[in-house]
Parts: sequence; structure tokens; C-alpha cells
Amino acid sequence: MVEFSEIIEKIKDVISIKKIGGKIFDKDVAMELGIPQTSFATMKKRNSIPYEELMQFCASKKLSINWLFFDQSVEMLVEETNKFFQVHYFAELRASAGGGANVFDESYEMMTIDERIVQNMTGRSDRKLEAIHVDGESMEPTLQDGSIIFIDREQTNINKDGIFIASTNAGLFVKRIRQRADGMIELISDNRLFPPELISPEEVSIVGKVVGNIESL
Repeated sequence: MVEFSEIIEKIKDVISIKKIGGKIFDKDVAMELGIPQTSFATMKKRNSIPYEELMQFCASKKLSINWLFFDQSVEMLVEETNKFFQVHYFAELRASAGGGANVFDESYEMMTIDERIVQNMTGRSDRKLEAIHVDGESMEPTLQDGSIIFIDREQTNINKDGIFIASTNAGLFVKRIRQRADGMIELISDNRLFPPELISPEEVSIVGKVVGNIESL
């Protein structure tokens, strides 16, 4: 476990740049962190680390909090961070495997997954993926109700096999999609209890292809 006294010495090194030739004392560190000297002395004695003040200090000095606590360099952090992939996760959005669901909006969170998972799903690690939930049972057993599915918006060719997200006047649907000879779009469920649905091509837009999923617990 890191000691507060070790962190203090690092902070002294940082602020000594502004005070060339002068000795840096604990009271100088306390002032930089905005902590009264008496409280600071007590924290040091008890090894009680003021995390919020330290994070604010790092932000103001453009320092890595990981360097302050764990001696991890920025280069090391970049190397490790690049092993992961950021996905736009629409936590409140549902693609219906039954009736219609909501359309995409700007309300999303960032989901971090290992880039090797993305490469396994798409064959590439540079794809921009989005994640939403499945709502309903019509795509079972392939996709379970409540599962998180990953969508590649660059893949919209329904002539290729797969499961796609379709945006319709009734909302979002996750289905296998086929265009019939008469031009009508057929939304096909994997669950045989749900018959295919027909939609005019003017009423449907292909959002993207489902390239992977995480089953609900």
C-alpha cells in the first residue's frame, strides 16, 4: 500500500520547479492541496490520503494520477489502454425482438472491451461498434431477451447472411432481413413461434449488422 509520505515527496519534486533553490516543506504541499496545515499533519501521521485533493492537484498540473500512486509512466498507460476498445453503449435503448422499440439518440455511455474481442467479432480491431439491448423473445435461441448486442454500422448489406438492426416507423427491430422478389422487406425471427413480418422498403432503414452479443445473466 502506498504511503502518504511517499506521495508528499513526489509532490515536493513537482512544486520545487517553481521554487528553484528553495527547500520545499510539508506546509508548501499542504498549501498546494488546499489543506490546513494542522489537518495535513494529522493526515500524514495517520497515513490518511486525501484522494479528492490529490486528483485535483494532478488535474491542475496535468499529471498522471497513476504516476503519483504507482510510478506508472504515461507511455506505460497508453500501451495498456490501447489494448482496449471503446464502444458506444446505449444503455436505455432496446432493439425489439418482438414489437417496436425506441430509436437511437445521443444518450450513450462508453463501454470498454478487450480489442481482441472486437477483432474476433469483426475480423478487424478498427471497427466502430455500438451496443444496445435485445427486448423480447422472437430471436431466441440465438439472442436472448435482455442480451447486449454489438452493431457494426458499416455493414448494411442484407444480401449477406446475418442478423441486422432495422429502423422502422414502429421503432427498432433486431431480425434476419430479406428482400423479396416483389421488393417487400421481410423481417424474420429465429423463434418459430413468431411469423415473418412484411414492410415496405420505404418504411425501413438498415442500421447495421449484429456482430456479437453478451448473454444476460
